[in-house]
Amino acid sequence: MNSTFSDAAPQTRELSSRPDKSDSSGPVRGTHPDFKTVEATRPDWHEDSTFTLTKTKNPEWKYGDGASDGGESLNRIHVEIDPNEEGRPVAYNYKLLISGIIPRPIGFISTRSEDGSSTNLAPYSYTNVICCDPPLFAIGIAGGFDHAKDTLRNLVATRECTINIISEHYLEAANSTSINTPYGVSEWALSGLTPAPCTSVSCSRVQEAVFSVEGQLVETREFESKREPGRKSGVLAIVEGVRFWVREDAINEEHSFIDPRILRPMSRLGGIMYGRTVEAAELPRPDFGKAMETEAKALRREKVEGQ
Repeated sequence: MNSTFSDAAPQTRELSSRPDKSDSSGPVRGTHPDFKTVEATRPDWHEDSTFTLTKTKNPEWKYGDGASDGGESLNRIHVEIDPNEEGRPVAYNYKLLISGIIPRPIGFISTRSEDGSSTNLAPYSYTNVICCDPPLFAIGIAGGFDHAKDTLRNLVATRECTINIISEHYLEAANSTSINTPYGVSEWALSGLTPAPCTSVSCSRVQEAVFSVEGQLVETREFESKREPGRKSGVLAIVEGVRFWVREDAINEEHSFIDPRILRPMSRLGGIMYGRTVEAAELPRPDFGKAMETEAKALRREKVEGQ
């Protein structure tokens, strides 16, 4: 079976049981009984949306100012949740985490079987870069080795993969590969995406991708369920990037920066939602020495318990 986009068991994919709100300005739940009917009530995709840099919420912020909401967040009550509370379904933790840890990068993972007879293409939103020297990536895969998903099975057998970043122009095609195809059925054919050759690995990268990484497996670690001791609940794969591929019109001359206006990456939110990256703000990293030459010097304190 292919991986799901949620990187978790299919039965946990619904975001909430709140009444459906088809109004695009209001909250939405993760799934819909008739998605196409709901989708038809929403505005069209904003094709003319361009990547824009804006000011921050408070460009006049000074050291010691705290949050830029006039203290509103200090008046809000928080709910304490024990993830291992007796009677709390594991699915609730899953739903909470994928709706709270957002936006999440999507690793579009391509692998092939050891004998080359089968390939797999699947999206994983538990993916991120964790080191640049060497270039290392973490990929979280639901389930254990005893019931390995196609991606994990191939990755462990060949120790190779490609990580492709999903862009707006092939979102629907990428999403289609999360279908539960039997082992050996090609997601490439179902999606209509184009396999491209690699240099250091035998599996293909996605030709339509603006940015792709050829990867070699470094190590894996399997995790066990706290609720059901003995059941393997997930695997962490650490992959080293050994070759990068970037579309020519997206990379600068020194090959050190990818233009977000060209990459236009998609991210994962809660439920079945995706996010677009069409707006950003910049902030320089502060320097302590320079800060101590300003009014911030009066705010210097030694750390106390709780800070």
